Amino acid sequence: MLTTNPFAELSASISPAVMQAYVVIMIILVAGGTLFDVWHKKSARYFFDNWRKARSKGTEQVGSGEMASLAIQTAVVDVATSAEFCNPHRRIAHLLTMYGFLIYVITTAIMVFGYPTPAAPTPAILPLLWVLGALMVCGGGYWFWFVIRVDVAAEGHPPYRLVRADLFILSLLGSVTFGLIWAFLQAVNGPLTTLFLGLYLIATTILFGSVPWSKFSHMFFKPAAALQKRVASADGSRSNLPAPADKPANLGDPRRQPSHY
Repeated sequence: MLTTNPFAELSASISPAVMQAYVVIMIILVAGGTLFDVWHKKSARYFFDNWRKARSKGTEQVGSGEMASLAIQTAVVDVATSAEFCNPHRRIAHLLTMYGFLIYVITTAIMVFGYPTPAAPTPAILPLLWVLGALMVCGGGYWFWFVIRVDVAAEGHPPYRLVRADLFILSLLGSVTFGLIWAFLQAVNGPLTTLFLGLYLIATTILFGSVPWSKFSHMFFKPAAALQKRVASADGSRSNLPAPADKPANLGDPRRQPSHY
């Protein structure tokens, strides 16, 4: 399982062209769903109107060089390391899920398009990275779901409470979990291989097809919002917030760690 391309093995029963078409359809669903989300919620219009209004109230001019520096800081600090999360447990869970998802998706695409059949030997590192990425998603995702869910930990809701915002994490966990089980059963010729392949496809389709109703598109919006926040701080507009006080407020109880978001 760790060195076998599960999609190449699947080509014995499903044409590689069908698998490749499925991946292309998922990409189209993500792009179309994100554009629909932007149009339906008018988030892009609000974002640019708000940015333009904030810049008009700025007291400093942000040049192209400083803008490039702010963009790099956003990519390195806010995106690559998720520095916006103050809770270290939440931050680690997010990073595991994010990087695991990227590894999982990229290796899936490479194996499906580059090595679709056993006739083209798959480098052993690709299936290994695919499994590693899926395990990272499981580690971060299940840690978040069962230990540090915001609404359960901070607001006292029961752990079985489900809302629409949970659609992304649940479908993501379903995709990687069923995918790992399917790959294992396929490697050992298990009797339930077809069942878990079907569950894997259903969960994956929900994951990429539910973008307008899930938090999937946030991964595209958050970097832009983080950049806007840095620019607002640099040009003095501060997103219409008051200037920081000379002495910061001391909130919370220093004797215990916060358990909320």
